[in-house]
Amino acid sequence: MKKIVTAGFLLLISNLLFAQLQNPVSWTTTAKRISDKTYEIHLTANIQSGWHIYSQTTPDGGPIPTSITYAKNPLLTFMGKAKEVGKLEKHAEPLFGVDVEQFSNKVDFVQLVKLKANVKTSADVAVEFMVCNNRQCLPPTTKKFTVALK
Repeated sequence: MKKIVTAGFLLLISNLLFAQLQNPVSWTTTAKRISDKTYEIHLTANIQSGWHIYSQTTPDGGPIPTSITYAKNPLLTFMGKAKEVGKLEKHAEPLFGVDVEQFSNKVDFVQLVKLKANVKTSADVAVEFMVCNNRQCLPPTTKKFTVALK
């Protein structure tokens, strides 16, 4: 019986560790009021040590760049493309044959948005990204968020 319990415990621990390795990026979202009808939406990626995600401007032929899409909301106007706030790393990547642009540790994607009226609403956001380390890349992942604008 003791062997069965020990085997079960080890199996549970290994599953938890494997799941953690397969989710090396955690996301947080916030909205910061800039003026009466203007907000910054912050999509912050916290990246585990040794892993990185790619910039929105990573060139064709390389890894999947991060892309951010917003669901249509008649109360909102999105001002340009999200800015990337973090330490951008650029280097030649022989695996892809292009110069890649990536972020390690943390990156904050900041989108400026304007309300068309003084109302409470939210922005539905989808972020597609690819995460790699020096041994492997995980398949592209899409995370969806709802960010309240109050």
